[in-house]
Order: sequence, then C-alpha cells, then structure tokens
Amino acid sequence: MARSHHIDSLNIVMAASEAVPYVKTGGLADVAGALPVELAKLGHTVTLIVPRYRGFQTDGRLLRQLGTIRVKTAKGSVDATLEEELIPVAEGGQSVRVVAVRYDPYFDRAGLYQGPDGDFSDNLARFSFFSRAIVEVMAFLGSSRSEPISVLHLHDWQTALAAVYLKTTERDRAIVGDVRTLLTLHNVGYQGIFPGPQFSETGLPSDLFTLAGLEFYGSVNLLKGGILFADKVSTVSPTYAKEIMSPDGGFGLEGVLAGRRDGVVGIINGIDVGSWDPETDSHLAANYSRTDLSGKAVCKKALQLELGLPNRDVPLIGVIGRLTSQKGFDLLAEIIPELMAVGVQIAILGTGDRVLEDQFQSAKERYPEQISLSLKFDEGRAHRIEAGADMLVMPSRYEPCGLTQLYSLRYGTIPIVRKTGGLADTVIPYRPSTALAGRATGFQFSEVSADSLLATILLALKVYADREMWTSIQQAGMGVNCSWGRSAKLYVEAYRVLQAGG
Repeated sequence: MARSHHIDSLNIVMAASEAVPYVKTGGLADVAGALPVELAKLGHTVTLIVPRYRGFQTDGRLLRQLGTIRVKTAKGSVDATLEEELIPVAEGGQSVRVVAVRYDPYFDRAGLYQGPDGDFSDNLARFSFFSRAIVEVMAFLGSSRSEPISVLHLHDWQTALAAVYLKTTERDRAIVGDVRTLLTLHNVGYQGIFPGPQFSETGLPSDLFTLAGLEFYGSVNLLKGGILFADKVSTVSPTYAKEIMSPDGGFGLEGVLAGRRDGVVGIINGIDVGSWDPETDSHLAANYSRTDLSGKAVCKKALQLELGLPNRDVPLIGVIGRLTSQKGFDLLAEIIPELMAVGVQIAILGTGDRVLEDQFQSAKERYPEQISLSLKFDEGRAHRIEAGADMLVMPSRYEPCGLTQLYSLRYGTIPIVRKTGGLADTVIPYRPSTALAGRATGFQFSEVSADSLLATILLALKVYADREMWTSIQQAGMGVNCSWGRSAKLYVEAYRVLQAGG
C-alpha cells in the first residue's frame, strides 16, 4: 500500500451487486471488477463491497473473516458477517480490498436476482438490506482506519438506496454522514420497481413515498431514489447521458434525470485489453497486430473451418450478442435474403428471443454454406469471431455503452453500428472526409429500419473491395485506446469535483 497515503490519493468505496471474478450476470460485473483495479493502479485506496452469494467464485482463494456488522431491517436488526480479500495490483504495491457481505437468508440462493419462477419476491427487502449494509461497512472501515472516505461510488438500482439513507436516516451519523456519492446508471431500463405497499421494507420515512420522492406511478422505484439523492449521477457514454433525458431513453425517469442541476456525466466503459489483444490472444489460430495484419487472414480461414463454412474469399460478417429486438437483430433477420444474394457469409453467436432464434435457424437451414449459427455463449468462439470476421454488425435500438464494438476495433474487425449511446461515441463513421484523414473506424446508420441497415452494410461491402482503404480503417480502429486506464482517470476527475462540493 506504498502510495495509498499520497497527498493526492483518494479513499474510494465502491458498491455493486455483482463483480468479476466473483459473480456475473451482465456488463455491470465487468465494470465493478475492472474499475477498482485501474483506480488502485493510479495510486488510490479502493474498497469494493459486494453481497456474498452462494455462487461466489473465489478460484481456490480464501476470503478471511473481517468482522460483524449490525444491519437494520423492517423486522429488526440482524448480524451480517464481513469477509475480505485483498487483490494485489502490480503497480506500486497497491491492492483492492474486496468486502463481501454475508447474510445467508438473503444471498444463499441459486440465483442473484431471480429463480426459475422469475424475480425473487423479496428483492426489495434484499437490496434495501444490502444498501444499508454498505453504510454499515463504511462505518466499520471508517472506525478502523484513520483515512476519511473520499467518495462512495454506487452502481445501478441494487445499491441506489445507500445514497438515500446517507441523505436521510444516516445524515447526522459520524464517519458516514458527510460521504459524497456518485451513482452510475448502466441501463435505465432496469429501475428496481416494487409494489407500493412494500415501501416499509426500505425503513425510510413514509413522507419519502411521494411523487417528489421514491413513488413512481404508485410503485416504489429505487433507481429514482438514487438519482434524486446521489450527489452526482453518471452513465456509461456521453450520448446515452443525453438519450436518457428523452421519453425514448428515460423509461419514465427522463424528467427526474433532466432535473439534475449538474446534468449527468457520461464516461465510456473500458475493456480488459489484456484478455482482448490479438497479439497475445491464446484463443486464436494466429496472432496479429496493427502493423502486421497477416495473421487475421489465417484466423478467418480457421474460423470458416470451425463453423463449417466453405473457405471462400468473401466478406465474413460477425454477430455476437443477445438475439433480441433491443439489439436490433430483428432488422438483420429481415435482410438475410438480400445479404445472401451478394454472397457474404454470416457467423452468429448468442442466445435470445425464441422467435429470433427460430428465424436465424431457418435462415441457416436455407443457406447452409453462408450462415453459421451457434445458439449459446462460448467465450473462445467470441474471440475467434472477433478475429476472423471482416466486419461486425450491432444494429441496437439502444445501447448504453456496448463492449462488443470495442473488441471489434481492437481486432481490426470493422463495426457496423446504429448511431445510439456508446456505439455513437466509440465508432467514427466512414465518410470521404474521415476516411481521407485516416480517422474512420467503422460505419453508422441512424434510422431504425432494415433498409438503413442494408444500405450501410452494402456501403461497407463496397469499401471492403478497396483493400487499401479497408486496411486504413482497420488500423485506425486498432489504434483507439479502449483501456480502462482512460476511463478511470475520468472517474477520478468526477470524484474530485464531488470532493470539492460540486
């Protein structure tokens, strides 16, 4: 911990309902696992608080008992056990302290948020408990350390109530009462909405269950509470920060979000550039780099062989992700016959809506030499499609940040994306001017329609025929900095603004 007490270093507490390598259902876990490490590399003291679920993966490492906290619930106070692990960060002798909150009645279950019959009926009680536990862990850490906590960084609805408690029931409490909070919204489509009569589970005063508080069309809305009470709100791309202020992107919270005086700051997620690196990726048939792309052709041939596609020198389009209409894959399904007519191959990997899965399945049966379909998730194959495909299609209706297009840029696989959220912010669209300046990194379309998607893919195929231009677009994309280091510095700026009272 050599640099942790440096005059400029912050003492950051982060809380999330999931984090790699322990437990994951989505992109939130990637952020909560990677960002603390990057912050520690910058010389800051970082503690990550997570629930101790049954499926908690420790890869043989032992979490040690740290102590016990007393947490209020609607039925009275209970004891929760704290377990900790220190994750070493190579630079500067730093480490990230992970504190897992163990309370088996709420977290010793097969799933994180749901079982076979859907969402757990007591999720409001579970995540009210976790949010209260976050405050208790901060008090526990604060009393055992001389360093005051600089900022509490919360993620999504599962932790949003912690910001509410700190401004209401815990406002006058020593150690924690003055801690400033940042709430990051990963996807405003998920808000933590529960029946109004359950409000008492939160332990908050009843005058907060109003239109000006956590009440939302008669229900309790945890994300709304977090947005109202956090000192600052961020989301995962600058364009998404604007989109959530509109009825299309705000899912009913656009007015609440627009009411934040300081607006909402948008910070793009990073990717793990160690795991996603075509120069060292062990999943690939050959490695390659920005200056020597020859291995990419080897990867394409190996991918065609692996997927049972004929080894032809035709454009190979990759599709990786949830096969849902939110991701716009219904638009792609609509234009399959047109794409088949121009002779391309398509490699699809993912699962999703049954209707879409069936549409792609029948397309594969109709065009077996041009379409490969893997209705599963396979990490190794995802890497090989990123490396072996020529282009990757992401026609999302909305996409807060998106990671797949960042992997594509890194692997010299040209992304074709809809101009929304993080896709708009991370892909510089091909135009004669951007191409000539060597800045274009992919293709964008705006309108949510199969025709717009088709026109953009056809444009990409036309440019693909100009191999010199195509290589220049690949190299521009491979030169983009997608690392977490860049994003971590932007978060530190946001923390410093908070610390200064902004």
